[in-house]
Amino acid sequence: MSGVNETMTKFGYPQSCLAEYGHWVVLLRPQQVTLGALVLACREEATAFGQITPGAFAELQRATADIEKVLGAAVGYRKLNYLMLMMVDPHVHFHVVPRYENPRSFQEVSFPDRGWPAVPDLSIAPELSKAQFQALADYLKAQWP
Repeated sequence: MSGVNETMTKFGYPQSCLAEYGHWVVLLRPQQVTLGALVLACREEATAFGQITPGAFAELQRATADIEKVLGAAVGYRKLNYLMLMMVDPHVHFHVVPRYENPRSFQEVSFPDRGWPAVPDLSIAPELSKAQFQALADYLKAQWP
């Protein structure tokens, strides 16, 4: 298993971790722009997608299949966006944003998809307390295959 890089730490690893793979971790995104927004981060020090190892590329299929299964059941997304932006956080990672037409809710917090059906709006997210964030993490983690 590879190590921990700065990008993983920025997104709350290990506290926000939902699942760990040999080359990847799935983290609950601190800003829930839509319900179930995640960060899929490569453990490697690679700062360009083409730099990750063949093992990381191969394992990406399993990680994305698990993400799609869990979020499909938990959130009922209509589309799932994988955004590889890497403008601020340097290591290879994707922002995984479930997309839907009608708001979703969790613990009485509403999560509209403000960008639907266009580009997701990453600038606005409902405020979650630490307890609500942890409850959402626990809920999703419990569904992981």
